Amino acid sequence: MTMKNAFLAIILLALAGCSSRASGPAAEKDAPAAAPQGRQLRLSSELQKKWGISTAMVARLMVASSITLPGVVGVNQNRTAHISSLLDGKVVSVRVDLGQSVRKGQVMLVVHSPAFAQAKSAFFEAHAKLNLARKEADRAKTLLEGQAIQEKEYLRREAEYEGATTEYGVAESNLHSFGLTQPAIDELIVRYASNKDDTRLDNVTEPYLDITSPVDGRVIFRDVVVGEHVHPDKVLLTVSDLGTVWATLDARETDLPFVHAGGRVGIRSTVYADKAFQGRIDQIGDVVDEKLRTIKIRVEVQNAGLLLKPNMYIEGVVENVVASRQVLAVAEEAVQTMDGEPVVFVRESADVFSLRPVAVGERVGANRAILKGLDGTETVVAAGAFTLKAEMLKGTLGE
Repeated sequence: MTMKNAFLAIILLALAGCSSRASGPAAEKDAPAAAPQGRQLRLSSELQKKWGISTAMVARLMVASSITLPGVVGVNQNRTAHISSLLDGKVVSVRVDLGQSVRKGQVMLVVHSPAFAQAKSAFFEAHAKLNLARKEADRAKTLLEGQAIQEKEYLRREAEYEGATTEYGVAESNLHSFGLTQPAIDELIVRYASNKDDTRLDNVTEPYLDITSPVDGRVIFRDVVVGEHVHPDKVLLTVSDLGTVWATLDARETDLPFVHAGGRVGIRSTVYADKAFQGRIDQIGDVVDEKLRTIKIRVEVQNAGLLLKPNMYIEGVVENVVASRQVLAVAEEAVQTMDGEPVVFVRESADVFSLRPVAVGERVGANRAILKGLDGTETVVAAGAFTLKAEMLKGTLGE
């Protein structure tokens, strides 16, 4: 053996001695208290207490069966109004905007419409003609009683009065159809009487038409600007009371035996995972979609806080469709995910916990239903399961 080789052999022997000493009592002292062994984890009672590990027996709970249907939120059409101008004209003022709350009868926009001025002029003419015809008919009645005129003349004047009454009614109805209330028309008559000596009557025949809201609600659509020429067949604004909304659900043909008018439905949204909205079925469709084989179910939903928005995707849970059933359940925190699969930790002995794959079902209050993997005799980790998962993953990575 050469001198160089002998020197290398001495160095290797020294390193081997160091390695042997490192695996002695000092190394054993630093060993972790939690020892992963395959799909089991050994954990001392002291460490269980330190980590807040608690266990509970698998529960057996009674739950009401339900079916879950996909759907979408829409406005309550019974509390929604599409608003247009009742006459052709030019918009001179827009007094509301998107998202603004409005009251029934509130002026939303003003339209300059010559046709409105003409309608008011026609009403005043009919009003004047009616007053004259009434006076003529009253005078004719007096003359007939005094035999100063023939009955034929009296009947003619009565006919003229009746015609004037009809003409006035039509003119008044036109103003009502343009949004004027009876008090507003009465006010016009008073203004007309106080200004009838003014040949122009500009202050009572002005062409400005107020467009008001027919319902309470919020402005959810706007398609109008000042200066725009508008006509009756264009929707300018939409107002809807969003305090209640309609959820339209898609039910399969096989679901129909379990849904009925008045049935309770819980509405869920992924946007508000911690909130529940309650509704009742108020309409079941009469026609099955020939392609999707589904039927539309309409649910009226109380929309607290206006959180549900039209066109939002939701799920409807139709409750108590069949008799209650018993399920195995564990605390929500007990279920963890490893390698993409749900698992729980089952207590095998005082300090040994094993990993158990399971199939999970619906939430039952603060618990999660277990469909497969447990038989109901086990004790599982109810609190601290995430810590055990992290320890087991750390042990796996160490290996």
